[in-house]
Amino acid sequence: MNHLPDRAQHLGLVRRFEAAGFRAWPAADVHYDGTWVIRLTPGHDAKRLNSVNPLDPSDLSNLDDRIRRAGERFAAAGRPLTFRLSPLAGDKLEAHFDQLGWDLVRPSLVMALDLTSEAAVEEALDQIPLKDLERFIAAAMAVHGLGPAQRPGLIDIIRAIEPQVGLFALEAEDHPLASAICVHDKDLAGLFEVATDARVRGRGYGRRVVLSALKWAKGRGARLAWLQVEASNEVAIALYRSIGFEVVYGYHYRRPPGAAAA
Repeated sequence: MNHLPDRAQHLGLVRRFEAAGFRAWPAADVHYDGTWVIRLTPGHDAKRLNSVNPLDPSDLSNLDDRIRRAGERFAAAGRPLTFRLSPLAGDKLEAHFDQLGWDLVRPSLVMALDLTSEAAVEEALDQIPLKDLERFIAAAMAVHGLGPAQRPGLIDIIRAIEPQVGLFALEAEDHPLASAICVHDKDLAGLFEVATDARVRGRGYGRRVVLSALKWAKGRGARLAWLQVEASNEVAIALYRSIGFEVVYGYHYRRPPGAAAA
């Protein structure tokens, strides 16, 4: 992937990935307060689906009132107030949360791969995405270790995705091995929910499903792949780096004191 020396160009790429993320992993309810995008999803507890996402570092008016209103909205939805801060939020908003003593939660990375020059994708096995949503959901829940209560929310999210979706699962005779969702959005390919069954990790199944998904997306015109991964997930980051992914930017969540574990 080409490095971007100019800050404006870098922020432009951040905006592209943030917008693609909203389309690829849609929240059930979306509200706006200035340039803050407030996302809430009753059926799924993922932070990225239940967070306030500031998208302009200069949008700093009436912060305390706006934070209070957002808190009321989250409380009504039964969710802990959570802000997701990418580079688009800016240092001043970050400093404001520092002054309030808010906790920093789950630093994560956005990584990208130039599909036009990555030979590893060309060498990947061709795999046809699953058409049977129920079969994919069963495989994904198994490899992620999810309980039945999370099934309806995951189904709703996948059905709400507007760009083209590729559902990938590697399966043995007796159980699923790995799964991934690839969202093809014009020239972008976003990877989501990548996981390998704990019993077979380290055998290359995660790499295989990722490369097959990217090959599928590239064949449909994708030129740039991207994904989100927790900064503490060293194994996954090593896998993505071995494929050719590079870090583009980081983000993290902020929550009021005492709410970080919620």
